[in-house]
Amino acid sequence: MERPTVSGTTNLIDILDRVLDKGLVIAGDVRISLANVELLTIRIRLLVCSVDKAEQIGLNWWKYDPNLTMPAPVVAPQRLSPRPEDRAVPAATRKPAARRRR
Repeated sequence: MERPTVSGTTNLIDILDRVLDKGLVIAGDVRISLANVELLTIRIRLLVCSVDKAEQIGLNWWKYDPNLTMPAPVVAPQRLSPRPEDRAVPAATRKPAARRRR
């Protein structure tokens, strides 16, 4: 069954496409005061846009946020000489430890 379309209306996909393409900024302040004493201030700044649009306007903080990015793997440098623990003397060739007298 085919649904009739009404000209002049926009659907949700068209609205989301426009918002993500152009961007949407919402800004506001909420202040709670009692007897001219400010108790709480909330400043709201919200930007809704696509990642491509955010990069166009210079917002790319998520690329450098350590909580959002994977750390680069740490590669240990190769040693030319063996480590001290690699040069440990086998147990069969060790001398027994001296015992303390009481």
